[in-house]
Amino acid sequence: MKATIKTQGKQFSVSEGDILVVNRYPKTEAGSTVEITEVLAAGEGDNFKVGTPFLSGASVKAKVLENKRGKKVVVFKKKKRKGHEKKRGHRQELSVIKIESISA
Repeated sequence: MKATIKTQGKQFSVSEGDILVVNRYPKTEAGSTVEITEVLAAGEGDNFKVGTPFLSGASVKAKVLENKRGKKVVVFKKKKRKGHEKKRGHRQELSVIKIESISA
């Protein structure tokens, strides 16, 4: 079964067993389970359902495999002929999740 979910402000098309990298879920650790209730569409073939905007009673369960940090992004700002330079770095907090079950 396939589903389209909304999590962390982004939409993903998933099926059971898929592995996704999303923004970190707060207060979760590796091995914990997350339930996503914002399911936009689910099913295959004749039993495909589309929500308005979400399907009522549908949910997707995912297991957090690990919490990690993304690659460093360097933000460099400079104003020419002024001697002004500013360098900042940022690393996004990420969660790697595996879709375990889809119920619609």
